[in-house]
Amino acid sequence: MSNVHELNYLKEKIQELKDQGVYRKLPVFDGANEAIINLNGATVINLSSNNYLGFANHPRLKEAAIKAIEKYGVGAGAVRTIVGNMDIHEELERLLAEFKREEAVMLFQSGFNCNAGAIQAIADKGDLIISDELNHASIIDGVKLSKADKAVFKHSNMDDLERILKEKRKQYSNVLIITDGVFSMDGDLAKLPEIVELAELYSCMTYVDDAHGSGVLGESGRGTVDHFGLHGRIDFSIGTLSKALGSIGGYVAGSKTMKEWLSHRGRPILFSTALPPASVGALIEAVNLLMETTEYTDRLWDNANYFKEKLGKLGFNTGHSETPITPVIIGDEARTVAFSGKLLENGVFGSAIVFPTVPKGTGRIRCMVTAGHTKEQLDQAVDAFKKVGQEMGII
Repeated sequence: MSNVHELNYLKEKIQELKDQGVYRKLPVFDGANEAIINLNGATVINLSSNNYLGFANHPRLKEAAIKAIEKYGVGAGAVRTIVGNMDIHEELERLLAEFKREEAVMLFQSGFNCNAGAIQAIADKGDLIISDELNHASIIDGVKLSKADKAVFKHSNMDDLERILKEKRKQYSNVLIITDGVFSMDGDLAKLPEIVELAELYSCMTYVDDAHGSGVLGESGRGTVDHFGLHGRIDFSIGTLSKALGSIGGYVAGSKTMKEWLSHRGRPILFSTALPPASVGALIEAVNLLMETTEYTDRLWDNANYFKEKLGKLGFNTGHSETPITPVIIGDEARTVAFSGKLLENGVFGSAIVFPTVPKGTGRIRCMVTAGHTKEQLDQAVDAFKKVGQEMGII
């Protein structure tokens, strides 16, 4: 009998990961995703979550989720185009459109689903997609699913983007320029005003994935488009509901035309069950909270600036971040994983990000400071970084 079911080729690949020092097991924690968590049996400061505003365990969001379950049950029961479209889905879309200062919003099950579904729906054969080389994996996958031709420009390099436009624009019906709003590994911002100017000069559409700008940048977290004052000039603005807004889901904000088309051709909308009522109820409350106050975004930025300044003074390389994302760049992959392990021994969970998520030799501890951290917790985290950095000869 053949040993094909042994999956030996995968066992060999797993062994390669172990040999390279980058094999890992999934960390497990046993409570809410807060600033302090109980991870693998130890109490640690959590510097690795996307829970920017502390909404994942916010009392008002939990109460709203429970109320939604009591009225609507635990699942939508169908895709939205058949009989899974509840009035709270529509309410969340109306509220998000108001919050984002856009005409309309189309709700998806995740930010990843937005990119997997929207890109192929709006760019077809005979079109061209131009994408920043450091765009998120979900954009890369979404672009692959499209029948359009593809081109990649050097990261945030406007000369390279214009070179591609000069060479290729005339050959295509429609051209779609895609960029992250905030680049998740380095925390730098896209040069959106310059991208929009080039897009308008060459009659191109623009598509911004604002996963790490949603709830973070702009007035009370309205995002990168709001931060730069580009309302009405970005055709497709993608946001996540699983990071700063604390639950799960994604959306595309833009025109009513966008929404009408995606409701017919966005494949995750047509073929995947709608968001569960509890998530939608919590998200409505999250958006209401952000429309009431800037308290959470203010605290997030205050904490992030405090933490960055302290790490910088110690001599760590924190890259070119312009957002609360704070990469502590170590370099070598195995060394980065070892640094993360030593941090954990010192009561701080800072996840190691290595190749293939980032280029080889640029391994980093990506620190995600939140509104939920206290200054005392951040001081303790900085002390742990200092101790491990000195032990390993990095500072």
